[in-house]
Amino acid sequence: MDFDLSPDHELIRSTVREFAEGEIAPVAEELDRTKAFPYEIVAQLGELGLMGIPFPESVGGAGGDSLAYAIAVEELAR
Repeated sequence: MDFDLSPDHELIRSTVREFAEGEIAPVAEELDRTKAFPYEIVAQLGELGLMGIPFPESVGGAGGDSLAYAIAVEELAR
């Protein structure tokens, strides 16, 4: 049984990790301290198509599977 990520899943992982390290990590402490909601970051996640991963393309989503969504959430939570 092969447990390696597919090329598509690896692309999601690397894209979300890069975004989290570059856009979220630098402001995370400040957001926590001030209890501010990161509207701009959420908008950027939407522009990357990450907000629509678990939704079918027929309703405007990305049509991703559960694993793709879990990978994105895991990388955002790092």
